[in-house]
Amino acid sequence: MRSHSMDGPLPGSSHLLLRVARAAAMAAAVVLAGCDSSTQPLDQTSSPVIAADKAHSAAIGSYTVYASGFNSPRGLTFGPDGTLYVADEGAGGETSTVGHCDQVPAPVGPYLGGNSARITMVSPAMVQSTLVSGLPSTINGMGFVSGVSGLEFMNGSLYAIIDGAGCSHGHLDVPNEIIRVNTGNGSWTAIANLSAFYQAHPTLNPEPDDFEPDGTPYSMVGVHGDLYVVEANHGSLDRVSLDGKITRVSDISAEFGHIVPTTVSYHGNFFVGNLNPFPVVPGSSQILKITPSGHMKTWVSGLTAVLGSAWDGHGRLYVLETTTAPGNPAPMTGRVLRVDPSGATTVITDGLFFPTAMTMGPDGNLYVSNFGFGPPPVGLGQVLKIQLN
Repeated sequence: MRSHSMDGPLPGSSHLLLRVARAAAMAAAVVLAGCDSSTQPLDQTSSPVIAADKAHSAAIGSYTVYASGFNSPRGLTFGPDGTLYVADEGAGGETSTVGHCDQVPAPVGPYLGGNSARITMVSPAMVQSTLVSGLPSTINGMGFVSGVSGLEFMNGSLYAIIDGAGCSHGHLDVPNEIIRVNTGNGSWTAIANLSAFYQAHPTLNPEPDDFEPDGTPYSMVGVHGDLYVVEANHGSLDRVSLDGKITRVSDISAEFGHIVPTTVSYHGNFFVGNLNPFPVVPGSSQILKITPSGHMKTWVSGLTAVLGSAWDGHGRLYVLETTTAPGNPAPMTGRVLRVDPSGATTVITDGLFFPTAMTMGPDGNLYVSNFGFGPPPVGLGQVLKIQLN
């Protein structure tokens, strides 16, 4: 296991979401989501449960800016003391690995690596401070960045996904991996090499046109002492033990093809949402229910461009849609939906600017990464607090 302190050199790179880079570069129109309402029974054993694109109601959750100044913020998680941790993808770099390994196909590739990703702490008093800086970051041919994507607290420790590393992302010496971060001093230790696992265990139906050799691990959840990571580009759900062993739970691509799975949450089973390749087709995304043994089926259909999900204490699922207009990604069309146990689907908040991740706070409110991609990485990223209580 490799370890680093925040004072030492941190080799690395960053990575972004598949075709988000390609299509978001052309996004400019401002489109607000429409609203109506519908209710259907929610049967967790049937497939699908509800056609969510037919079940919209007026947005009811007001929001405020909880923290700002991020470069393409991604994953969010709260620590035991109520501190919010924010994954910041950074701004990429200038290091090329062309000629050293297989590259991501143009026009998204090749990538240029650097060390500008970070993890930021936001105290309960809303004071921001950098926990770790100099983490791997990368920028692709369309100008979009990746670095640190998912965060999770488990057994009192903070774990992070490095998604912008590996040779195909401009980093010869650091792979995409899971790291454990010391929240006291910002030092970190690598525990699992995701790049090596993805390359040694290919999925059945990857997409050659935008294939990422080092993978795109996007989010994770901690369950019963293990981390479960969803990989968006190859299409898989994998278990990572804290001693670094990685095993495959489901090859999502084998049954569903290249649907770009992005978010995983846990509620007795795993629930995985997908982005889908662009251009956006409203209603074409879904939530899959995946059992611990790997059995998959559609649980909620009719969603659009899903990048986040979270459960509340009443068994209600919140779903983050990053863009909802047809065609290229459109800013100000992101929204949060709630699927109730009764089957009712409600728009909680809309008009968001390319949101990329979401978590439920200890106060019972939702926290969402906003301005997660699209604009240049110059500190425009925000964390929004969506009032539910």
